[in-house]
Amino acid sequence: MDRFKALSIFVAVAEEGGFAAAGRRLGLSAPSVTRLVLELETELGAVLFHRTTRSVHLTQAGEGFLGRAVQLLADMEDAVQAVAGAQLEPRGHVRITGSVLFGRIVLTPLLFELMDLYPTLLFSSLFVDRIVHMVDEGLDVAIRLAHLPDSTLTAVRVGEVRRVLCASPDYLETHGMPVSVGDLASHEIVQFSQNLDREAWTFHENGRGITFRASPRLMVNNADSAIAAALDGRGVTRVLSYQVADHVAAGRLVHVLTENEGEPIPVHVVHKEGARVSRRVRVVVDHLVSGLRASPLLIAGST
Repeated sequence: MDRFKALSIFVAVAEEGGFAAAGRRLGLSAPSVTRLVLELETELGAVLFHRTTRSVHLTQAGEGFLGRAVQLLADMEDAVQAVAGAQLEPRGHVRITGSVLFGRIVLTPLLFELMDLYPTLLFSSLFVDRIVHMVDEGLDVAIRLAHLPDSTLTAVRVGEVRRVLCASPDYLETHGMPVSVGDLASHEIVQFSQNLDREAWTFHENGRGITFRASPRLMVNNADSAIAAALDGRGVTRVLSYQVADHVAAGRLVHVLTENEGEPIPVHVVHKEGARVSRRVRVVVDHLVSGLRASPLLIAGST
C-alpha cells in the first residue's frame, strides 16, 4: 500500500465528508477511495470513519489520527519542494484558526491578501469560539487573544485588545452616563458569556482592582447578539474593542467608563513548527504578523 497516497485520501475524506466527494477532489473513483481507506484501517488496526447511508464521520481514533496525517503530508510536501528547489514559490495547504468574530472582522481580509500574493497556496480557516489543539486538529497557525501559558508552540505578540463597556447614545441619553463602576447597578445590563454563566466583570478604580457582578436583563452567548442589543438601546454591554470599533467610530455606540478598564488582552500569532518552520507556514505567519501589527483594530503593545 502507498501510505502517503492512503494518507492523502484519508485527509480528503475527512475534509470533504464523504468518499465520493473525496474521489472527485482527487480524480479517483469512489470505490478506489473506499478500498484504500479500508486498507489503511486494516494496517492501523482501527476504524477511522463511522459510515452510514447518508454521512461519513470521523471516529475518535480518526480524529486523533487526522492532525498527524495532515502534518506528515505537509512535511513530505515541504521536503519535496526543498529538494526540487521550489522554496521560492511556497506551495501546499495552510490551516488557520481563530475566534469567530476576530476571524470575520480581522483575519479574513488578511487571508484574501494572502490568496492574491501566493496563488499556489491553499487555505482553510477554522473560526470557532473555543481553544483548539493545533496538533490534534491539523492546524498550522492560530491567532490567540489571551495571556499564553508556557508551551512548545512558537508565539509572536502582535498587539492588544481591550475589554470595553459600551451603549448606544439613545440609551445613555435616557438612562444617564455611568461615572463609577457602582453606577452600573442601576443600569440595564446585556451580558455576553459563551456558557451563559453570570461572570463577574473586573475593573480598576482608585488604583485597585474591583469586581462587579451584574444582574443582567439579557444574557447572550455570542458577542454579535450583545452588540445588536446595545445598538438597539437595550443596555450596557461588555465586549472586546475590535468588535465594536466600527460602531464607535460611526457614533452608533459610545464607550463607557474607559478609565476603569482592566488590563488589555495580548494578541499572538502562534504556530507549532519552531525554528524548522516550513516555507508555506513562514510566509503566512510573516504576513499575519505584519498585517495585525498595522491593523487599526489592535492596540500596539510590547512584542
